[in-house]
Amino acid sequence: MSYQGKLLKNTAIIALGKISTQILSYILLPLYTAKMVTEEYGSYDFICTLSVFLCPIITLLIEECMFRFLIDADSEGKRKSIVTQTVIYTAIGTVVFIPISFLVMNLATDWQINMQLMFTTFVVSNIMITLTTSLARGLSKIKLYSVSSFILGIVTIIAQIIILLITPTAFGMLLANTIANIVVAVFIAWRLKFRKLLGKFNKKMMKGMIKYSFPLVPNNISWLIINMSDRLLLTSMVSSAANGIYAIAAKFPNIITVFYSYFSLAWKEQAAKIVKDKDLNKHYNGIYHDTKRVMFSITLLLIAAMPIAFNILVNGQYSEAFMYIPMIMIATYFMDLSRFYGGIFEAYKNTKIMGTTTFAAAIINLIIDLALLKFIGIWAACISTLVADFAIYLYRKHKIKEYVKLRELNMIPAYIILAIIIGAYYLKFIPNFNMVVYYIINVLTLIFAIIYVIAINKKLINEILKKIKSKLSRKAKTENKEEQENK
Repeated sequence: MSYQGKLLKNTAIIALGKISTQILSYILLPLYTAKMVTEEYGSYDFICTLSVFLCPIITLLIEECMFRFLIDADSEGKRKSIVTQTVIYTAIGTVVFIPISFLVMNLATDWQINMQLMFTTFVVSNIMITLTTSLARGLSKIKLYSVSSFILGIVTIIAQIIILLITPTAFGMLLANTIANIVVAVFIAWRLKFRKLLGKFNKKMMKGMIKYSFPLVPNNISWLIINMSDRLLLTSMVSSAANGIYAIAAKFPNIITVFYSYFSLAWKEQAAKIVKDKDLNKHYNGIYHDTKRVMFSITLLLIAAMPIAFNILVNGQYSEAFMYIPMIMIATYFMDLSRFYGGIFEAYKNTKIMGTTTFAAAIINLIIDLALLKFIGIWAACISTLVADFAIYLYRKHKIKEYVKLRELNMIPAYIILAIIIGAYYLKFIPNFNMVVYYIINVLTLIFAIIYVIAINKKLINEILKKIKSKLSRKAKTENKEEQENK
């Protein structure tokens, strides 16, 4: 199977494991918000966000290093050594974290001991699930990863519903997540026969893994700063209402990131394997072109659909969010392209450039926010995000030439079409513009966008349909053969 075919298959497997539970969690969101008072839900959201910041610092993202090193491991001994160093470092980081967390919580919060224990256990459970899922990916157990993602989602949702009916509190929600994390982490460890993967401490291996993983921490934290600092500064410098509008505007571009996240997990593995291939430039270019077309297509379709979908999905009090969506979507498009380049940097084990570029972009984001927020409000947050994401894209695009020669597609026609669709999008802000005409124009641009997207992705669509047809044909032949044998 070609690299593109393998990547497509793995992306589909990962998406199947995640997308159903993500849709279900959105459907159940009204239940969560109805049962929990705002203070409790706010506490739960804060702790989840804090955990996202803490886990990379505790583990040094060595689980990502384990995933990358396992791909290159050509013997059982090397695999055992890589897994062992990861477990040792993670265990040390966790042991150090626990007493420090209790000390900080006692000094900086008014949490009771039960909440302190819950917070610490929740963070540790997140470390466990991240470690085991990364191990499954590193050993190329993509189906196990997908199945475990599905089980995690289902167990989490069931546990949350049960606990919400008993005790609709932040503590209860954290307990539900913790139970799900631990159950699935143990399940993965059992399926992988985890104990047989452990070996001895290897000082040289440990140093090499830390050298790889250390730059990933500022990269990860910087992405979080870029994505979250706008909201924090909007709340403190403008108002919580402005932050609410920006949050709604950012919800739709997150759809692009969700699609890319499915691809990204499979891409990191394939990017590392292609490095060893003699025709790496050919393979990288094929995947790059498909990725760029698909990500642009999703961006284009979402912007074209927003004039129709926004009023259906969003309450009128958030109508201002509509005007900010295109800029945030374009920023997200460039962010995901820069992450594509990041997959190649990781494949070549050059993680330093990832940390430095993202950190620089985070600084740019903060400077623009601080300079403009008081004057232009939400637009400043949109501009800072776009400039920061575009800066990372441009610099990584320049640096990638040191490793692989990526041929650029002719995007001029695509950008002209994007400009026309955005122009139609903003027609409603022209004074006294007829709204019936506005919707007719935007329905036509949406139809045009769909036709254009099908046209530029025709080769990929045909390939997907061909694979589906081939699989169904094989299945039909197998079933016919079984029927004949039974006769």
